[in-house]
Parts: sequence; C-alpha cells; structure tokens
Amino acid sequence: MEQINVTIAGPRGRMGKEAVQLVKNTEHFNLISVIDYKEEINIDVPVYAEIETCFQHQTPHVLIDLTTPDVGYHHTKTALEYGVRPVVGTTGFSADELAELKTLAESKGLGCIIAPNFAIGAVLMMKFSQMAAKYFQDVEIIELHHDQKLDAPSGTAVKTAEMIKEVRESKLQGHPDEKETHSGARGANVDGMHIHSVRLPGLVAHQQVMLGAEGQTLTIRHDSFNRQSFMSGVKVSVETVMKLDTLVYGLENILD
Repeated sequence: MEQINVTIAGPRGRMGKEAVQLVKNTEHFNLISVIDYKEEINIDVPVYAEIETCFQHQTPHVLIDLTTPDVGYHHTKTALEYGVRPVVGTTGFSADELAELKTLAESKGLGCIIAPNFAIGAVLMMKFSQMAAKYFQDVEIIELHHDQKLDAPSGTAVKTAEMIKEVRESKLQGHPDEKETHSGARGANVDGMHIHSVRLPGLVAHQQVMLGAEGQTLTIRHDSFNRQSFMSGVKVSVETVMKLDTLVYGLENILD
C-alpha cells in the first residue's frame, strides 16, 4: 500500500496522543511533523507552532486536526490552500464554514473529511436513530461528555438531529402550553426535537437517542470509554481522503 505522509495538529491532547500512536503503528502511515503552540514537546518529528510554517517546510499528504473549532477551521482552510488533505475531528463548524470549505476543496480537487465522531459505533448509533425516526416522530437526544469539552451540543448530537430531520416530519414535541420554569430545562430545540448536554468529569463521549410513541419507547445508545475507540475511524478517514475530491461531513458517508 502506498505510503501516506501525515502531519498531526494537536498532538498533546488526549485524542492527539492516540492519533500519534495510530500513525506510528500503521505500516503505511508516516508521521513527518506535528503542529503545537508549545514547540518544546517530547516527540521525534519536527514541531511547528504555526501551520503555515509547517507547510512551507513539510509536504504531508494528510493533516489530522484534533484541536478546537476556531483553530480547526483555520487549519483546514490553510491545509487545502497548500494542497494538503484534511481529516478533522474538531466539531463546532458553522454551516457557512462547511460550505466555504467544501467549495475550496472542490476548487482544489482535494478530499477533506470532517467527522463529528470517529467511533464506528457512534456512526451506527446515528444511522439506526435515523432509521427509527421514520416510525417514531418524538425524539430526545441526550449527549454526555467530559467537562473540558468546549462546544454544546456536541457535533455528534447536532449531526444526529440533522440526519433525523431528513426522514422525520417536523413536529413540535411536548405539551403546546409547555413552559420552562428554569431557562434551558428542555434543552436545545432542533426542528421540535430536544438536545440535552451533560458535562461531567469521568465521562468521555456518550450519547443516547430516545424515541417515543404510544405505549413504547426505544433507546439507542453508544458509549466511548476511551479515546482509542475513535482511532479505527481516523484510520479509515486517512485512507479514504486520499481518494476524494470534495468535502465529506460525517463518517457515515464513507462507510459501506
């Protein structure tokens, strides 16, 4: 299999550390550099504080970005401008940003994968929820993450709601005269569905989708207990992005 040269942005983070090990342990992946504002880190490849400086000295095929939403957007756009294919695990991109990045990727003829969740099980949870929503119109999404997560709702929850919207007739759930006695008690409202975000130490990444109908409920849940659970999706994305010439949002779009 052809060698894929990889640069990782965010190598000191919990996801980033797992990605470094993934690349080093995959025979046809080659880690050539990392991007981190702390240039003095213990790693055996060149470290760059700025992505532009990195790409002026290095020529990776793929950038794995596991940073934050604002930094991730800049990194993704810069990578495409330099002819590098991004695989992005950062969430929180706006619809306008995704549209802009897709236009840029297609103008360059480059693949780009942005995945709210790299865990294969989480992708299946989203797909199963979409299937179920054809028959259960009342849906509540509860996502639970560690207390250092910056965005709420999670990208996975937002993506799940978007997928359900494709098959579910818009409906305002709950009592028509429902009133929150404490603001935010019912969570975020997406097309009548509600999304609830939990942030606690000890959690990693978890989501359950609850669907209700007369006399029954259906709960679909996925749990990631460590960040190694995301690496199979990262590996597939790095391999697949080399074959694409557009932006793909969501791991479910590249899985058979």
